[in-house]
Amino acid sequence: MINFDKFQIAKMKDTIGWGIVGLGNIAHSFARDLKLVPDARLVAVASRSLSKAEEFGSQFGSVYHFGSYQELFDCPEVDVVYIAVPHTLHAQLTMMAIHKGKHVLCEKPMGINSAQVEKMVAAAKANKVFLMEALWSRFNPCLRKVKQLVDDGAIGALGYLQADFAFYALDRSEEGRILNPALAGGSLLDIGIYPIFLAYLMLGNPEKIKAVSRFHKTGAEIQTSMIFEYPRAHAMLYSGFTCRSEMKAEISGSHGSIYLHPRWHETQGYSIEKEGNIQQVDVPKTGKGYAHEIDEVHACLRAGNIESELWSLNNSMDLIRIMDAIRRQTGIVFPGEG
Repeated sequence: MINFDKFQIAKMKDTIGWGIVGLGNIAHSFARDLKLVPDARLVAVASRSLSKAEEFGSQFGSVYHFGSYQELFDCPEVDVVYIAVPHTLHAQLTMMAIHKGKHVLCEKPMGINSAQVEKMVAAAKANKVFLMEALWSRFNPCLRKVKQLVDDGAIGALGYLQADFAFYALDRSEEGRILNPALAGGSLLDIGIYPIFLAYLMLGNPEKIKAVSRFHKTGAEIQTSMIFEYPRAHAMLYSGFTCRSEMKAEISGSHGSIYLHPRWHETQGYSIEKEGNIQQVDVPKTGKGYAHEIDEVHACLRAGNIESELWSLNNSMDLIRIMDAIRRQTGIVFPGEG
């Protein structure tokens, strides 16, 4: 873990000042949870529309409302920036923030391909600032508990994992983020990242990947089925926009199984089955669940760390490389990708 003395100033601050870039639905959820973190302060929000920034800022009590992203990056009271714009802008805006000396929590996926993520990681290290992918499920208390159970051998050696993420979206605008390839639309980067993340978290990098996709008339991918092969296990994963799934994940080993309750990526409970006995366990979360990743950012900043041990920059690199491999197999491409 890399540590830089310049961050020790964060220990002296009563509150850490946040800026939010991109003010869509996920930013609203994030801002609501930010209010639940005692040492967090919403300093500034930015949109390409000043009126939108003013409306959002008034709703959530930010000090400054900006009609450009650059103005927020220039704001000296902002310590860390949450990037919540469409996928195709993640790399560009993260790099702008980093070069202004801001710490960054970037919404998943960190970039649309590994080349982008490599540049982002290199820039963060060169500028000695904190960077983390906002994969909020990693910090969910229930998932952290289940990860510990698996690591401790509670269900034996893993042999099978199943996870999916699906909702109906074929009625969405073809110009919108979901179905527009120019905005890196499609299910894989938007929601497929979650089951891929779960398999990676529990089993690591797969030895082999088999994947197949279906596409919308716009060219956006709308269904992807995946099999990850490991030395002693298989993971069966799925994402799609053609139907709604229950979203109950299963992790099975030689001595039992753990079932993550729906919707598993933001779950508040699990069931563990061993020798025919089933125990249900509730593990509450704070708010929607974003408060836990905010707490992790704060802990890292106060410790002077430029990355998280729970979700490191290497973890983000592994994840995007897995998605790149899936895209090569299935032919998922984005216009002007770079």
